[in-house]
Order: sequence, then structure tokens, then C-alpha cells
Amino acid sequence: MPKIAKELGALAVSRLSQPGLHTVGRVAGLALQVTATGARSWIFRTMVGGKRREMGLGAYPAVSLKDAHLKAQSMRNEIESGVDPVLARKEAASRLRASQTAEIDFAEAAKRYIAAHSHEWKNAKHGEQWKNTLTTYAYPLIGKMMVRHINREHVLEILEPIWAAKTETASRVRGRIESVLDWSRVKGFRSGDNPASWRGNLDHLLSKPSKTKTVRNHPALPLDQMGDFIFTLRAAKTTAARCLEFAILTAARSGETRGATWTEIDLVHGVWSIPADRMKVSKEHRVPLSNAALHLLKAMPRLKDCDYVFPTPAGKMLSDMTLLAILRRAKLDATPHGFRSTFRDWAGEKTNYPRELAEVALAHVKGDSTEAAYWRGDVLERRRQMMSDWADFIGSRLVGDGVVLQ
Repeated sequence: MPKIAKELGALAVSRLSQPGLHTVGRVAGLALQVTATGARSWIFRTMVGGKRREMGLGAYPAVSLKDAHLKAQSMRNEIESGVDPVLARKEAASRLRASQTAEIDFAEAAKRYIAAHSHEWKNAKHGEQWKNTLTTYAYPLIGKMMVRHINREHVLEILEPIWAAKTETASRVRGRIESVLDWSRVKGFRSGDNPASWRGNLDHLLSKPSKTKTVRNHPALPLDQMGDFIFTLRAAKTTAARCLEFAILTAARSGETRGATWTEIDLVHGVWSIPADRMKVSKEHRVPLSNAALHLLKAMPRLKDCDYVFPTPAGKMLSDMTLLAILRRAKLDATPHGFRSTFRDWAGEKTNYPRELAEVALAHVKGDSTEAAYWRGDVLERRRQMMSDWADFIGSRLVGDGVVLQ
């Protein structure tokens, strides 16, 4: 049993000012440490399992003599019961750090999920859509909630108000919440089933999106109006008009056309090669250019230090609204994308070209084995003839019924 020093009272302890270690009695090993600067704190020295331990009990006088006695005695009791107070403190601190590390709120989880997966997405716009939809619909309700606490009722509280009115948006929000919670489970931040999953879960509580949402196709211009429209379009001497005309001539998507660069175009061989990272199907798409498309390109002026074929005056890419405005001014119920449907109608109704050839021209995802063969071979020259016939068709103001092209 350690020797217990003479017990000092509170007044005697308050007068201790000589630098060094001053035992204060009552509990063996308890001492007041005074530093050269005059700072004072409690130290408890003892043996634990054959090892000397020195434990701080706090600063004096914030920790009074009475409190120091209680703390030191409590530690001695722990030691007698087989507990090492130093190791116990370390373990408690470690558990606290571990519990803090294992906790994450939904907003932080979503932020980390987006950062981890952003390289998989085609462009920054997709990441912004993730952030915007979650910020608008999910964060107000579960943004500050720990992911392990989120359950089905929380997800339904987000989705039910918008499921019927904004079905497509709601469906995307659901999928994004599901992805974030799946990520959280794999990272160890939550366990159990995903409350945002659809099959076997929310499909029993919400109507199917396909039965709820109103399908809105891109309005297309009827075939018998194409000749007059192209005549009017060619009369407009603007870059936007040429961009729209080129999109129609090539049956390309608006974004692909607006983002077209001179480095993608081979005027000698008459081919526009759109790289995979600009294509919806993530596959390079080669577009054979008709004489009309080549004539349009050769007439386009080039801005210095700008590679865009159809740039804004500032050398930036045209916006989709710029092309749509042309149709709105013409008071037409059509969209730039709708001309792809017009092209598809023409190929199916006015020509004998195989359906698969038109699908490849539209860069649609390949379907059956027959269509896959067209993708592998690219059949560029057969498509060139088809696009030339298309250019002739839309370039004529007198479009007769029953025209069949080979």
C-alpha cells in the first residue's frame, strides 16, 4: 500500500507556489504540480499492473481539492477492480471518434457520392442536375438527417407531393436518393434495406411512373410542310438558321450540331465524325454529308481562335433556345429535335430504305442482330445516298404524294 502523505487543507493547497510536485494526502499518489510559470494542476501517480501511471485530473483551482480527492479515489477504485484508467480513457476516446466517423448526414453523403461518380457522367450538367433536384426536394426534409435514421416514411414524405404532378422529376429524385443510401450502406454509414428502392418496396405504395406521367413527344413538322419551311429557313442569314438547317440535313440532335467543331469535319471526304463523348449512345458516330450539307459548311465564316462551326458572336456554343426561337417566330408547333422524327417518317413512308439504315442515321441504340450488323459496317455510302435523297426532298417546295426513292 503506497504511503499516504500528510493531508493538506484547502487553504494550505492554495498557498502552494513553489515549482515542483506537492503531495496533498488523503488519497495516495495525489499531488499538485506547480510549473515554473506558476500554472497549477492535479496529478495522480500510481502503479497499474506493474506499470507506473501518471494521470492528469485537471487544472487548479478549476478542479478543487475536494473534486481532486474524489477523482483520485474513483481511479484507485477502478484499478482495484482490474481496470486501467489510462487505457479506459483511450478506449472511450477511440469509441467516440469511431462513432463520429460513422455518422454522416444525407447532404454530406450526397456530396461525396456525386464527387465519387462525377467522372462517370458525360458532362458537368448531369452533376448539377443531381445537386439541384436533391437540394430542391430532398435536403429540406432529410439533408441534415443522419443517413442511418432515414426510413421509408421520410422518402414518401419527399415523393408523394410531387409524384403525380412531376412524375419524371420525382422518379429521378427517388433513384438518386436510393443511390446515395446504397453508397452509404456500402461505406458503413447505415445498414438494412434501402427505403428508397422501388421493387418490392415503393412499388406497393406509389403508382407506376409509366402510368402516371403524361408522355410528351417532341413536336415534329409534317412532311408536307418541310419544303416551305426550308425555303423560309434558308432566307434567314443567321448562324442559328444555318445551325438548324445543318441539324435537319444530317438528322442530328441539337446538342451534337450546336457543339460541332471544324476538327470533327472532313470536307474532303464529306464526313462529320462526332466523338463518343458527345454522343448519347457514347459511341463515335460518322455522318455522311450530302452536297447540300457540304455547301452549307463551305459557306460558313470561321472565327479566329474558335473551333465551333456555328458559334455565337463571342465564340461560344449556341444555346438550344436559340434554335427553338426560330421555330417560335415562324409560329410552328415543332422543336429542333422533332425534325429527327420528320426524317424517320420520310424514310419509312417515302422511301424503300431499310428501317435499320434510318435508325443508324439517327444514332439510335442498336437493337436486333440485323440492326447491329449495320452498326458494325457503318454502311456509310448507303447512308450518304439516303441523306442526299433527304436533302433533295426537303429542298423541294413541291412535295408530291407517293414519292418513292431507292
